[in-house]
Amino acid sequence: MSKINILVLASHPEILETIIRLINKNERWNGVGVVSPEEATAAFEITQFDLVLLGVGVNDETEQRLLQTFKSLNSDVICIRHFGGGSGLLYSEIEHAFSGRKL
Repeated sequence: MSKINILVLASHPEILETIIRLINKNERWNGVGVVSPEEATAAFEITQFDLVLLGVGVNDETEQRLLQTFKSLNSDVICIRHFGGGSGLLYSEIEHAFSGRKL
């Protein structure tokens, strides 16, 4: 079974590092982190991501622009907001995003 590729956009490098570390603890997931919308778009153009987590620092306009770009490259991608709250919430958000989907 291939890993689920997860792109995380978060404006705080220390928080991003923690999120990526937590994601990569799960053997079924592969997390890649970026700190800017431009980096997110560039990463998405070269890697097939299944899920995008958007951190608190992403405003609504940027979120909509990114969502449109990501969906044009991969119509099946899931984009969700991540509001923090520890590993339990992070894992729950990711699992919930894929509930009802076969991967």
